[in-house]
Amino acid sequence: MMKKDILVLSIILLLCGCGNVDEQKTKAPIRIKTEIASKGSLENARTYVGVVEEYEGTAVSFTSMGTVKRMPVNEGQRVVKGQLIAEMDDTQARNLLRGAEAQMEQADDAYGRYKMLHDNGSLPEVQWVEIQSKVAQAKSQLEVAKKNLADCRLEAPVSGVVGKKLIGIGETALPSQTVVSILDISTVKVKVSIPESEISGIGANTPTTIKVEAIDDSFQGGYIEKGVQADALTHTYDIRISVVNKEQKLLPGMVASVSLATSQTEELMLPVTSVQKRADGSMFVWTVDNGNTAHRTTVNIGHTEGNRIAITQGVTTGQRVVTEGYQKLSEGTVVVY
Repeated sequence: MMKKDILVLSIILLLCGCGNVDEQKTKAPIRIKTEIASKGSLENARTYVGVVEEYEGTAVSFTSMGTVKRMPVNEGQRVVKGQLIAEMDDTQARNLLRGAEAQMEQADDAYGRYKMLHDNGSLPEVQWVEIQSKVAQAKSQLEVAKKNLADCRLEAPVSGVVGKKLIGIGETALPSQTVVSILDISTVKVKVSIPESEISGIGANTPTTIKVEAIDDSFQGGYIEKGVQADALTHTYDIRISVVNKEQKLLPGMVASVSLATSQTEELMLPVTSVQKRADGSMFVWTVDNGNTAHRTTVNIGHTEGNRIAITQGVTTGQRVVTEGYQKLSEGTVVVY
């Protein structure tokens, strides 16, 4: 009886074993997504802190002394060339103009009367020259009086944005004292201090990327001006990067993160998610051979750039690497892609 039971059990195990072999032979390949490993051009960049500056600033001032009675502009307001910025009390200037006009009328009248005498030959030449001189003097004084009156109005010499108002209504403005500053911010400059050991690697056309958190935006920098005199304390050189500011989002004083591309290298990059980590800390990726079989391949990794990571060893150009579906894989799994 016991021998019969052993025989039956052996037959059952044999049949089960045959069934597993058939199942393995008919198991469908695992579907995955792959990428052919290839090298690409990668920019090596250094990051610095910069400050936005106006492209050009113009200090606007009166040419004479007087009390400011009107200022029709505000800080941050855009103005055009010729627009009224401020106006002084012009009472004294108008009085001087009226006096100059009266002298001009008197000189013209005298000139007319003496001209008739001169034309008749009854006026000495010396007196005629004196009359002409008085007319010229009166005309000059009239022009000066007109200029003084006009100078009571302060107009924008350039177009731009009003920066700071340094004098208020009712205050006395002195000659050449800045009343307002007008800033050109259609293009701005980003000032960056560069250590002396790194300044030689920066040229006029070095590619730059400028990120400004205050407005949550990024810009591509343009021409770079390099300073030639180092700061005595920090041993840094100032550079200024031109940035087109069409929408005028960038304002003077904003802090920026500036990335300067110092060189370019060719590196093999793969998606970060394709790199896995073993229990012992070593890194690996799944590669697919010509027979559509998956294999664990140990790799060494470098730096990351966005969502991709540099592979320094283990994978060569042209190898097929699994990028999606690797969770279902084991060594030797047949795959389809």
